[in-house]
Amino acid sequence: MPAYFLDIEYSKITYNEEEVNCKEFECCTFTNCNFSNCVFVAVTFIDCTFNDCVFNDAKINYVAFRTVTFNRCQIKEVNFSMCDKLIFEIAFNKCTLDFSKFYTLKLKGTSFTNCSLVAVDFMGSDLTEALFENCDLHRSEFAKAIANKADFKTSYNYTIDPKTTKLKKAIFSMEGLKGLLYKHDIIVE
Repeated sequence: MPAYFLDIEYSKITYNEEEVNCKEFECCTFTNCNFSNCVFVAVTFIDCTFNDCVFNDAKINYVAFRTVTFNRCQIKEVNFSMCDKLIFEIAFNKCTLDFSKFYTLKLKGTSFTNCSLVAVDFMGSDLTEALFENCDLHRSEFAKAIANKADFKTSYNYTIDPKTTKLKKAIFSMEGLKGLLYKHDIIVE
């Protein structure tokens, strides 16, 4: 049985490789914590918030994120695709997620607000009704993704191939159209 922690605030902690393993955190807040050295095993976060935390290069295989919010976090080169998929619900606000992977995850309704998503792997993901608000999507990959009703209206630097990505009723701005036409070598002015 994992150790259980309820409604605790953690601040300015640098966690070692196995320090959070086999633990369940519910309604906890983590502020200015560093998880970069962690290799997560059997960890569950339920209704938790991470503020100004660092996860760069963390190994988050076998982690459950159930209604978790990340605010102003550094989450570079993290592979979310091996997370527990049961009730996987996350939101990102002002985070840097460059080079991270969400390959084949169900991200329905996920909110990415004011985030850097450079070279993020969304291949095969279900992004139905996802919100990409003011996000930099330079070199992010959406092949075989479902992005029906996703909102890209205020985001930029994306290149999405409508032939390989389902985009029914997705929302784009006029300025963003060039990101949908790039492969046809069409110039939009």
